[in-house]
Amino acid sequence: MSEVEEVDERVSLDLLKHKMAKFAKERDWDHFHTPRNLLLALVGEVGEVSEIFQWKGEVPKGLPDWKEEEKIHLGEELSDVLLYLIRLADICGIDLGKAALRKLQLNAIKYPAPNKYTQHP
Repeated sequence: MSEVEEVDERVSLDLLKHKMAKFAKERDWDHFHTPRNLLLALVGEVGEVSEIFQWKGEVPKGLPDWKEEEKIHLGEELSDVLLYLIRLADICGIDLGKAALRKLQLNAIKYPAPNKYTQHP
């Protein structure tokens, strides 16, 4: 396996979408990238993330007790999930960034934050 260089560029969903499309096109994989196939691949990757946590019990934020190799492995698997999700959205014609912002707005309406400054009698 070749060494991977640290990337120093601003990352956006749009950048990742274009890189994934280019990656698939260069390998002639577009015909494999149907919504169903991408969804099944995404579910498989979520399973791999689950496997990492399977026997660890509750884990504190920041993973302070994890070895660096474990964190790198988790990052790789989480990246697989993200990349398949972005590719699936792209193939389905969904602007994932806009859809996520809309969903956050809907959630804010559905689950309003309590008013911290309400006076109690």
